[in-house]
Amino acid sequence: MRTPFFVLILTAIAAALYAAFHSIGNDYLFFAGYTVLQYIVLATAWNILGGYCGYVNFGSAGFFAIGVYSTVCLYTIGQSVEDVFPQFLVAPMQLIFPLPLPALIVVGGAVSGLVGLGMGYLTLRLRGVFFAIATLALAVVLETLIVNWEFVGGSRGAYVIPPNEIPVFGPYIDFLFALMLILVVVSLTVARLIERSKLGVGFATIRDDELAAEATGVPTLRLKLIATVLSGALFGMAGAPFPYYIGYVEPGSAFNLSYAVNSIAMPMIGGTTFWAGPMIGAVLLSTLQQVVTVTVSSAVNLLITGLLLIGFVIIAPRGIVGLWQDWMRRRAERAKGATPAAGAEGTPA
Repeated sequence: MRTPFFVLILTAIAAALYAAFHSIGNDYLFFAGYTVLQYIVLATAWNILGGYCGYVNFGSAGFFAIGVYSTVCLYTIGQSVEDVFPQFLVAPMQLIFPLPLPALIVVGGAVSGLVGLGMGYLTLRLRGVFFAIATLALAVVLETLIVNWEFVGGSRGAYVIPPNEIPVFGPYIDFLFALMLILVVVSLTVARLIERSKLGVGFATIRDDELAAEATGVPTLRLKLIATVLSGALFGMAGAPFPYYIGYVEPGSAFNLSYAVNSIAMPMIGGTTFWAGPMIGAVLLSTLQQVVTVTVSSAVNLLITGLLLIGFVIIAPRGIVGLWQDWMRRRAERAKGATPAAGAEGTPA
């Protein structure tokens, strides 16, 4: 399937999903659906570096938080232009601020991508558990900086008040849901393009045997830097609308452990070697978490994630996609074995 047709199908599915939710008219569906879609983007973002390249990133919550606090910072500037800029710049800046949310998403992605480039340059010479620890340390450093940055609220947090309604879409949550649908289409398209390009082949060589790839002339460092930039940018874009979704942001909510854990668990459950794997894992796990939150308690979400992750690592290390591929291969082998050989007795040659 060619990429334009693939994008067209994804766009049609997204439009149909939005129309279905809008026709039901229940705002909770938009709130819960936003969370599910957000995790699809986060799982896909993690999989670009962790699945395609084999570099496990424990700092995904940090990249998500960069997108969150990019929005908080620009929102704060827009609310106090007179206090931030010199007097001669106030009038021009008032024409720019406050920035619309789509622009904030682009900025959040750009900032997070640049941080990913810097992090990659500093840490990608490490491998295995050393790289994983370095990414976790980066998230801790970023959280410490945010806690002590009073301009964005510091440890006390900051309010980001969205409008009640927006033209065309109506309630603001409908607009946020539509934006997250667009981000899902973008992230899945990027993942599929990587998988079917020379870039994806290069990522696969790094995952399979990086030393052998280097020995054959593969520019592994450059490819890993590209992966960290793309992964970081998608994390930041997913985090940028979050302040408008939640209304009040403090470091504990932006750097929440659940983002790091779910970003790893969802691709592992769905499958890390195929673009649809993170989407499948995110839809199944985040939907289950939403149901448990309503019926039991949100406190057991991480417990469910941990149990499912352990189960899939033991029973199906290649995830749901791997199970499906194995089943299809066995079915094809059985069908081939059951077909009489040409020229055999009772079969025309």
